Amino acid sequence: MKRVILGVMAILSFTIGTAALAALSGIGGVAESATSNLAAVARLITAASYVAGMAFVVGAVVKFKAHKDNPTQIPIGTPIALLFVGAALLFIPSVYKVSGSTLFGASGVVGGVSGITEFNTSGGSSKGK
Repeated sequence: MKRVILGVMAILSFTIGTAALAALSGIGGVAESATSNLAAVARLITAASYVAGMAFVVGAVVKFKAHKDNPTQIPIGTPIALLFVGAALLFIPSVYKVSGSTLFGASGVVGGVSGITEFNTSGGSSKGK
């Protein structure tokens, strides 16, 4: 019974908080805040994919060495599987970009780093892109 009451109170407080935020900044502000938060999540997933992919590739190299030392203990399929999983994780961000272009055309936007400033070497001011 306590869990049900706590669950209802959590949902109620979440709903009231969202309504208060919408009243203060408007529905557009809430949508903009959610969109900017989702872009940060997309960057986090991309970074985690790169890190995990490199970890799987390094693990595959270690397993290849272990297979070379003792072929009866480590089957060859283990390092090959680790290598393929690592390669897949390393290529996930580029697959997202290509599939976004395919599905949504040139107007499709993929969550990534934006607001990169290009430095001007001629001594003028820099412009943001």
